[in-house]
Amino acid sequence: MKIKTEAGERHVLAITVDNEAGVLAKITGLFTARGYNIESLTVADISSDHALSRITIVTNGPPPVIDQIIAQLDRLVPVHRVIDLADGGAHVEREIALVKVAGTGDKRIEALRMADVFRAKVVDTTLTSFIFEITGNSDKVDRFIALMRECGLVEVGRTGVVAIGRGSEAL
Repeated sequence: MKIKTEAGERHVLAITVDNEAGVLAKITGLFTARGYNIESLTVADISSDHALSRITIVTNGPPPVIDQIIAQLDRLVPVHRVIDLADGGAHVEREIALVKVAGTGDKRIEALRMADVFRAKVVDTTLTSFIFEITGNSDKVDRFIALMRECGLVEVGRTGVVAIGRGSEAL
């Protein structure tokens, strides 16, 4: 699913790389050199012997520029594979956020009610605040955070997008 924005189409790149120092700097350097923003970046070890990592990058750009970035990423020695999940068909995206809300009385009750609607989980509480954990696509997380602003939003921590293609094939 391609989403168009003012900056171009939204792309979710899944990159399999060697798990070694300096690889992330090389990858992000390609984006910096072209002047393109990375909206979300996640990295995790994906192999039992710790030899491979998966980098998921969400960015916006016109298709020719994204194609050029993918081609340049493919040429880097520590890169094994680059997939644009937006081009690869259906995929699943998720993000986790921790959202701290402070409030008492009606604002506290409203925050709990909205958290229930969004299926956010209370992971910490005091007499004057909550920390909620919410999981979902970025739009859902954004909407929850926007509503929590009205209830006394204090702080937000987000993981960034992780995504994987649907079906039986692996990256």
